[in-house]
Parts: sequence; C-alpha cells; structure tokens
Amino acid sequence: MLKIQDFHYTSTSKKAGALLEETKILFAYLHNHNEVDVSNCWRENVLAKSSRSRSKYILEVLNKRYLQDREVGSAITNLVINNCPTEVLDKILYFHTARSDRLLYDVVITILYPMYESGLRDIRTAELASNLTHWNSNTWSSTTVIRVSRGILATLRDFGVLTGKVHKRIAPVYLPIYAFAYIAFYLKQLQPSVHKLMELSDWQLFFLAPIGVEKLLFEAHQQGILEYHVAGSVTRLTFPVSTLPEYATFLTQR
Repeated sequence: MLKIQDFHYTSTSKKAGALLEETKILFAYLHNHNEVDVSNCWRENVLAKSSRSRSKYILEVLNKRYLQDREVGSAITNLVINNCPTEVLDKILYFHTARSDRLLYDVVITILYPMYESGLRDIRTAELASNLTHWNSNTWSSTTVIRVSRGILATLRDFGVLTGKVHKRIAPVYLPIYAFAYIAFYLKQLQPSVHKLMELSDWQLFFLAPIGVEKLLFEAHQQGILEYHVAGSVTRLTFPVSTLPEYATFLTQR
C-alpha cells in the first residue's frame, strides 16, 4: 500500500464534482462581459443555483481550478467560445482540475495508475478510503475519509476517468489528440526538455507511459497540429504559436 507522509490534504472534489456545465457557463459569461474574475458572477447568480451559498462555493472552486493562471483562464475561454468538442474540452478541464487538487492528482497517480499497469480495473470506496486513512491518519475522521473517497470517485466518473454509478471501474483509455496536443503545449512551458516532458507524471492522469506519449506526439505531428522530430538522440518539439490561449484558438479552428 502506498503511503504519502507529512502532507496535509484538502480536497474540493469531495463536495464539488467535475462541474463541467458550470465551468462552460462561467467562461461564456466571463467572455461576454469582458470579465477576468468571478466577482460579479455570484451577485448576478450566473450559475442559476437556488442556494447562493452553493453558488459561491462553486465559483470559488472554479476560480481555484482555472483562473489562478491568467493564460489558462484565457485558453479555456477560447476553447469554450469557439465550441471546442466536448470530448476534447472535458479532458482539458480534468487535467487542470487534477493539477489544482493535490489529493485528486495523487489518487490517480499513486493508486489508479499502478492498478491500471497491473491489469486491475475495479476500485472500491473502501479500498480508496484505506489509502486515504494512511495518508491522513492524524487529521481526518473515518466519516470524513469515506465522504472524501466517494467525492473523488464521483468526480473521476464525471470526468470520464471511471465508469459505473455504484461500482467504479477504470474507463477505457481515450485521450483525444487535440486534448493531448493542448496538454503537451502546457507542459512544455514547464519542462522544455522533450525527453523529460514525456516522463512527467502528469501523463499518468491519462494512464500514459512515455512510449504512449511519444506515439501521440507522432500522431499529432502527422495531423499538423505540432512538429515533432527525432534524429538519433536529438528530439525537437515545436508549436505553430507561442502562447497557450493562441494554441487553444488554433486547435478549435482546425
């Protein structure tokens, strides 16, 4: 059993969920009103929630997920207003959500990915709760652990990582090539080395090993949405534009 020590987790996933429709509503509103934050969204009840406290909580979650980095916020806005296909946009939203929620990220990387590599597909609430108990043995009650475990599994189901209403199972792996290219662009800003980029643990959010990442790089190159060249030990990865928002627009116009 994997154990992460000396890290105090918090998770918005236990109550928030994927919030896919709310995210799209928010970014369409921000674009149409030339807003850069969510300050007016709560007052105008943009999400049309009957509970204002619930609306405020959701807006806080979405702000944390997507608006802490202005480039990310602008990129998602461009994806939404240009009618990015749902299967592409949802994977991108999952990626940014996992990166903003350390607990969600670690559950996939340290529990689900090793299961997938071992040929296991079923994940039960009790099994996840057992891991979380070890990770947070001094901070969370058993009731909290179960509630958080259920919330995480439900969130991953809504993002398409898992399937099943009661019994959760790792879904067949599918990362659309345009979502892959967007994520590759984002990660290359953080890791310029192509070899190291392919080895980043972020790809395990989609159950991808380095060899799978390289395969998708070749496919994206063939589709003309990036350039990937290999010559001996030298690799080169380039993109047609220089910023993430520009690349988001580029992908939606292909």
